[in-house]
Amino acid sequence: MLQIEETPLKDCFILQPRVFKDERGSFFETFNAKLFKTVTGIDVAFIQDNQSQSSYGVLRGLHFQKGAMAQAKLVRVVKGKVLDIVVDLRKDSETFGKQFSIILDAIDNKQLFVPRGFAHGFITLTDDAIFAYKCDNYYDAASEGGIIYNDATLSIDWHLSPKDFIVSEKDKQLPTFKEVTS
Repeated sequence: MLQIEETPLKDCFILQPRVFKDERGSFFETFNAKLFKTVTGIDVAFIQDNQSQSSYGVLRGLHFQKGAMAQAKLVRVVKGKVLDIVVDLRKDSETFGKQFSIILDAIDNKQLFVPRGFAHGFITLTDDAIFAYKCDNYYDAASEGGIIYNDATLSIDWHLSPKDFIVSEKDKQLPTFKEVTS
């Protein structure tokens, strides 16, 4: 059974699975659509699974898809530990422009549901991390969007020194929060 709790951001939820352990190992349910809809009121159908591997200090984000190709995501860490960050970009939301961060790791198995209309990113806090996410829409390069990780308006605390950041050239060129939302 999954425990589902609200975050300070509208429609963004933490999912905590109940882990069953014995001498053989462990088992837990990562998602249950019926339970999720009952608790949150959100009906989501995931259609694509993605996975990335990153070393210490790798910062990915802040990414989103625009328009009809926007994606809701359910993210989790299979190995290691990351700091996960989300920002509400929905102008009609009472939490517009607000951010939320959570440590996700392979020990407590928490997951984060990121609704459509949010920017998302993470930084790896361990030597190695495997990050998995379910998406409710297909990736579309023409719909890609992003916000620069060191945006002054958002002033995100990434928990590591900028000297430890490993950021792709593409992510270093992303626009600011104000440019994206104006």
